[in-house]
Amino acid sequence: MTLYHGDCLELTDWVNADVLVTDPPYGIAYKSGGMSNATIAIQDKVANDDTLIVRDAALDLWGSDKPGLVFGSWRMDRPKNTRHRLIWYKQNALPGMRATPWFNADEEIYVLGSGFVGKPEQNVLVTTSRQDGAYGEVAKIGHPTPKPIGLMERLIDKTPQGIIADPFAGSGATLLAARNKGRQAIGVELEEKYCEIIANRLQQHTLFTD
Repeated sequence: MTLYHGDCLELTDWVNADVLVTDPPYGIAYKSGGMSNATIAIQDKVANDDTLIVRDAALDLWGSDKPGLVFGSWRMDRPKNTRHRLIWYKQNALPGMRATPWFNADEEIYVLGSGFVGKPEQNVLVTTSRQDGAYGEVAKIGHPTPKPIGLMERLIDKTPQGIIADPFAGSGATLLAARNKGRQAIGVELEEKYCEIIANRLQQHTLFTD
């Protein structure tokens, strides 16, 4: 594993990798409402999440034909050259403090490029781990938008061989899943505190599920 602390638009070694698996800013100005315990709320804002400028600049660096899996939101434009859409369904998502009759329990994953492998399966990927709440992954990990390691492993299983790049490393889920699958990976993370979280998680040498 190689992890850089800095701006992925300036530290560009990741562009030379073979497969992109990343969770970039969605452009929705997301702020976490997860609970770190019964009384203290985490209110972390995702960096560069006010627009899609940084996401699209990173994808332009990556190139239009190389394989990639990119998380995103239905509320914003999909990346250029999206070839397919996967759905991550969070089965045990919590409604939070909402007055509306529905709440989101899914996110989109955009498939870019070609070369993906494995036998066909449905495009809806279900996880049962709890993300929000006092005992959810947000509180446990200390990052506002962590992805389940098992989900990332399932995605990586479908990718072509080669080095995996994650220019928005976040909580480190892509790097952890790549390690668990015996794959090389390069990550870049802008926030120093999240780099420390990733480094600590990688040192645990633990296999994760879901």
